[in-house]
Amino acid sequence: MKSRLAALLLLFCASLAQAAAPTVLQRPISLDTDQGTLQGSLLLPRDDTPPPVVLIIAGSGPTDRDGNNPAGGRIDNLKQLALLLARQHIASVRYDKRGVAASQPATPDERDLSVERYVADAVAWGQKLKADPRFGPLIVLGHSEGALIASLAAEQAGASAVITLAGSGRPVDQVLREQLAQRLKPDDLARGNVLMDHLQAGQTSLDVPGPLREVFRPSVQPYLISLFRQNPAAAFARLKVPALIVQGRNDVQVEVEDAQRLQAAKPDATLALINGMNHMLRISPRDISEQRDSYNNPELPLASELGTRIVAFIRALPRT
Repeated sequence: MKSRLAALLLLFCASLAQAAAPTVLQRPISLDTDQGTLQGSLLLPRDDTPPPVVLIIAGSGPTDRDGNNPAGGRIDNLKQLALLLARQHIASVRYDKRGVAASQPATPDERDLSVERYVADAVAWGQKLKADPRFGPLIVLGHSEGALIASLAAEQAGASAVITLAGSGRPVDQVLREQLAQRLKPDDLARGNVLMDHLQAGQTSLDVPGPLREVFRPSVQPYLISLFRQNPAAAFARLKVPALIVQGRNDVQVEVEDAQRLQAAKPDATLALINGMNHMLRISPRDISEQRDSYNNPELPLASELGTRIVAFIRALPRT
C-alpha cells in the first residue's frame, strides 16, 4: 500500500512539473543594421502575459551566441542559460556579434570592429525587443567582456535591469598586464608592456613579438584601442536601473575583487558570489589545470545557484 501511494505521489508531482513547464517558441531572429544583418536565437515561453526578455551578450573574441569560441571547445553555456530561463517563463534573445559565426558577413574584417560598434548593436537589439509587444521588461545580461557592453548599452536600449556575469571591474589593459606578467619571459613582457602603452595612446604597431601575436596581432589592435579606453566600473556606476553582479569564486580569469569593484561603483547593486563556479559558469576546482573539462564539455550543467540568483532577481523586478 505504501509503495503504491508513493508511486501515485511521484506521478502527481511529475504531472505538476509537466504542467508548470511552459511551451517555448524557438525561432531565429535577426537585426538589420547599416553594416549588415546580425543573426540570433529567440526563446519565447507561451504565457498569458508578456514575459520578461533577457538580451544575452557574449564575451570577448569570436565567441558566438551559444558561448562557443573556435579557439576553445564547444561549451554551450549561454545556450544552456537561455534554456534555463525559458523553463522559468523568461524569454531571451542571444546573438552572434558582428564578425562572428552567422553574423560574420556584417563585419568580415576585424580591423573594423570596436567597442562602440558592439554597444550600438546591443542598443539596437534592445530597442527592437522593447518595441515588440510579445515581451515584458528588458534585462540586458553580459558575460565576461559582454558585461561591459551591457553596462554601456543599457540606458539607450531602455533596459529595466542589468546583469553582469564574470565581468571585469578594471580596465582591460590592467588585467592583460597582470596575465602577461604571469606567463611571459622578462624580455617579452617588457615588449608587451611597451606595445600596450602604444595602444593606450591610440597607436597601432606592427612590431609584435611571436608570443604576443595571438592577443596583439595588428588586425585586432584597433579593437583593443577602443577597449582600452573603457573603464568597466565607471560604466557600471552610471547605471540608474537595478543591477545584479554574479561572480564565481573559482574563476581564474576574473577575480572576486573585480565583482567587488563593480559593487563599490554602484552600492545598490546586488552581489552574488557563487562558491565553486568558474568563468564558464560551471562548478569546478580552483586549479586551472583541473578546469579543462568545463571549457570543452557542453554536457556539463551550469552552476545551480547561477540560475536561482538570476531568476529570483528578474522576478523581483517591477513589471511595467
